[in-house]
Amino acid sequence: MQFIPILSAMRRNKVGPVLIALQIAITLAILSNGLFLIQQRIELSRRPTGADEANVLAIDNQWVGNPPDIAARQEADLAALRSLPGVQEAFASNTVPLTNTGSSTGISLHPDQKTASATAGVYYGDPHAIAGLGLRLVAGRNFNWDEVADLSFANNLTPPRAIIITRALADRLFPDGSAVGKSVYDTSLNALEPIVGVVDRLQVPWVTAGGWGSKFSEYSVIEPFHITAPVPVVYIVRVQPGQMTPLIQAAPKKLFELNGARLIKWSQPLATLRNDAYRDDKGLVVVLSTVCAALLSVTAFGIVGLASYWVAQRRRQIGIRRALGSTRRGILNYFQAENLLIATAGAALGVLLTLSLNLWLVSAFAMERLNIGYTVVGVVSVVLLGQAAVLWPAMKAASISPALATRGS
Repeated sequence: MQFIPILSAMRRNKVGPVLIALQIAITLAILSNGLFLIQQRIELSRRPTGADEANVLAIDNQWVGNPPDIAARQEADLAALRSLPGVQEAFASNTVPLTNTGSSTGISLHPDQKTASATAGVYYGDPHAIAGLGLRLVAGRNFNWDEVADLSFANNLTPPRAIIITRALADRLFPDGSAVGKSVYDTSLNALEPIVGVVDRLQVPWVTAGGWGSKFSEYSVIEPFHITAPVPVVYIVRVQPGQMTPLIQAAPKKLFELNGARLIKWSQPLATLRNDAYRDDKGLVVVLSTVCAALLSVTAFGIVGLASYWVAQRRRQIGIRRALGSTRRGILNYFQAENLLIATAGAALGVLLTLSLNLWLVSAFAMERLNIGYTVVGVVSVVLLGQAAVLWPAMKAASISPALATRGS
């Protein structure tokens, strides 16, 4: 295919090709960054918490007033929950994954470190915690009962006698060896804490903590405390498979029967908390997908319209070429080559716009830099879209008969 005649024809009518090239460039910039954002949001919403989400029920409980026997009430609550049919395990904690509420602390290897080695989310629990959340212990041991202490927050500076950390945090702190048996420095409590166990995974309570690509979401610490202060606690109940639906209502009812002087704000399975936590991300995926599809459709219709216009304007020229021996395939290839040149120019400009848009997103919203693979996918997509969109007008041009095209003006 000779591209010089094609370029000569486009120079005589620059507006149409320029508009299509700009449209392709803008579509490529938005498509590439949009696909990257969609992939990030999907990946974010699919992160496992490490808990047995399908079978873990979380109940937010707060006592009315300031009762002096909170520890006894809590123990009675947990015993009542464990007695319910279908319940495997139950314990009390300060928070649960996906609630966006909780506390964190800095973890260092030595007390004299100026900057903490990592920041970790903090969960309170006891020997029931690992089974209650359905976590997998991969090294070391569970807590012993003599390591569990009451936490009234009046003795908030009392350090835990042992801690269990996640595998990701262990790898961060001790990349060359096992974390079990070693001690780390808690910057909040100003104390060394021995590591007795490592669980495979436990996501921090916050869904978007740490920014894009941050490892913080996997850095969690379990401390052996029972909360005895008049503050909200979360009863975490692990149920047998298939028993979640009846226990969503039965568990709070049992607690109120035991003691009505309480406020239960919510009782939700972790699966429901996941849906609520990532609702905005799923909505953004739908919006971005719709925008990308709309842009591709508009671009395709623009190419079809411009190519159809060119066919109508060149009927006599096409007829003359057919009379001089051009085949239908030759006419078809001409329009496809013409579109390929426009799409290539638009894609080249679009790559620059794509990178510029991503740099702005990185600086304005602390997002990750665009993976070059998404730009390649975008370029291939718009070029193939152009070839597909021009196919029908090109086939229409190829079907023009020489006699009909050369008849009249």
